[in-house]
Amino acid sequence: MSGFNAVLARNTENAPKAIGAYSQTVAFSHYNNLSAQLPVDPKTGALVAGGVKEQAVQSFKNIKAVVESIGHVMDDVVRISIFVKNIADVDAVNEVYASCFTNGYMPALTTVAVDALPMGALVQVDALLSNGEGTIPNAPQAGDLIKLSRNTANAPVSPLSTQTVAFSHYNNISAQLPVDPKTGKLVAGGVKEQAAQCLKNVKAILEGIDVPFDDIVKVNIFLKNFADVEAVNEVYKTFFPDSAIARAVAYVPARTMIAAAALPMDALVQVEAVVSHGDGTPPQAVEDRHGIVIWAHNTDNAPKCPLSTQTVAFSHYNHLSAQLPLDAKTGAIVAGGVKEQAGQCLKNIQAIVESIGHVLADVVKVNVFLKNIDDMAAVEEVYAGFFPGGVPARRTVGVSALPKDALIQIDVVVANAEGTSPKR
Repeated sequence: MSGFNAVLARNTENAPKAIGAYSQTVAFSHYNNLSAQLPVDPKTGALVAGGVKEQAVQSFKNIKAVVESIGHVMDDVVRISIFVKNIADVDAVNEVYASCFTNGYMPALTTVAVDALPMGALVQVDALLSNGEGTIPNAPQAGDLIKLSRNTANAPVSPLSTQTVAFSHYNNISAQLPVDPKTGKLVAGGVKEQAAQCLKNVKAILEGIDVPFDDIVKVNIFLKNFADVEAVNEVYKTFFPDSAIARAVAYVPARTMIAAAALPMDALVQVEAVVSHGDGTPPQAVEDRHGIVIWAHNTDNAPKCPLSTQTVAFSHYNHLSAQLPLDAKTGAIVAGGVKEQAGQCLKNIQAIVESIGHVLADVVKVNVFLKNIDDMAAVEEVYAGFFPGGVPARRTVGVSALPKDALIQIDVVVANAEGTSPKR
């Protein structure tokens, strides 16, 4: 497709070599998707000596090395996701994180404690990076798009993050805790009240930038106790669909549910969102938004869920809901162990991707959630068969629980060169 953006995977020797079939960074259109960086010394391939602070320093050094290797700077980062083994280590990690952004700008931020990390690490960091030059082969763009970083007093404000960072056609929202913006404290009540406050905060941020709630394309929900899923779902259904237009077509965003070992402020739930931004960011013209729409799609060849859409496309990206190892025909988890389950997750992803006229080679980022982090090697054997070139960037974390007691769950982000014109 001449004149279209192309997937651009890159690696540098100044950051650790992949411990699986993935690239350090994969650019498409106006974003670079970075693989999660462990605290590994690129010269030795081993974890650095020391505690969590030393590990955090190395993880961010690796992020910076990848960023600089493609001609960018840390202030081009629009989102940082920090995964720690111990929530008590957050302050030490935040100290390191803050030292990486010293020009008055802070990215959108998500911080969560998980059950385990690869190589027994204490911390892992991944990043989403703006890419103003685009990825049209032999036709770089001017690269002069700007970030729009915005906060509202109607949602909790943090010195460590910006509530929403827009670049080109997406708004990236910091993970929202169930904090009352007036008091700065967790709201009273249980998980339902906390879930409602998280979603209220997301909504307040969007209202602050004049963006409808139904412009959300992907929601990630982090839960302290996975037994709370149904309670959170009850609340979730009162927020989506939000508008009459969305209700008319039963639109709900793509979604991933993630078990957290712990959350900041000892919260029970935390919510982050990716939001379409038809306005673009200067110098893109505001009126361009009328030529871009959300495309939500489901196929019978993959499992369906009434609370999420299998894939939601906007502009040059498709965001897929997390796929469990479910047989689309029976709705049951496939027989076998983690290899069989990994294969089914990837088959479901392939079915969704192919149903929208794409192929797995269009995948730019893969997020793997494992019940047992020691299953990484077994999963890798299966994974390499679906991604033989090892192109997509990747993040892997160990979680304490998964829906339906699965052993693995996978979600992906897919390039969408054709865009989402209403005439498509």
